[in-house]
Amino acid sequence: MTTEPTYPPMEESNEASREELRVAREQGDAYGHALGAMADEDGAATARAGDYLVAFINENAEGMYMLEDGILLWREAAPDANVHLEVAVADAGDGRFVPGLRVHVDVERDGKPILTNVELPFLWHPFLYHYGGNAKVPDTGPFEVTVRIAAPTFMRHDPINGKRYVERVDVRFENVVFANGRKESPEGSPRGQDAPTAS
Repeated sequence: MTTEPTYPPMEESNEASREELRVAREQGDAYGHALGAMADEDGAATARAGDYLVAFINENAEGMYMLEDGILLWREAAPDANVHLEVAVADAGDGRFVPGLRVHVDVERDGKPILTNVELPFLWHPFLYHYGGNAKVPDTGPFEVTVRIAAPTFMRHDPINGKRYVERVDVRFENVVFANGRKESPEGSPRGQDAPTAS
């Protein structure tokens, strides 16, 4: 069940002038444009829930760099990985990406679990910040996907506009078709062990 949408404040305050709020909305518009580009490329299921706009995207499993002992190592998608799960979370008031969240995903079909409580960490991306990770699923589905976002513990500026993200938010997406493939990146180097796969 999806959490009911709420409307976070966007009001002038001792921390935010009208002009500053406009600048925040412009940042949100840019993130929304990037999200639209990702949706055009890979498809996206989106929903309003709590103080957020949440998008779920999936594509072929992929590698990524990770800093290990001071060295940036390329970690290829493991041979058993066949999907990359992505969750983009934007503030419903200004549209900006919300960092510092704990995001988990459940995937099921006909009430039977396929993936349970998979934590998706923050991932830097060339044009769309998101939470994500590789996984193994049996086929393309369709599946039911539940995204859970814990109430963040970070502090919020502003005595008026800081009143947001108070409760856990759940978002359920029905009939989601998954990618079933793996993107190799031979140019990634130096190489480390394979990226983790949730299953």
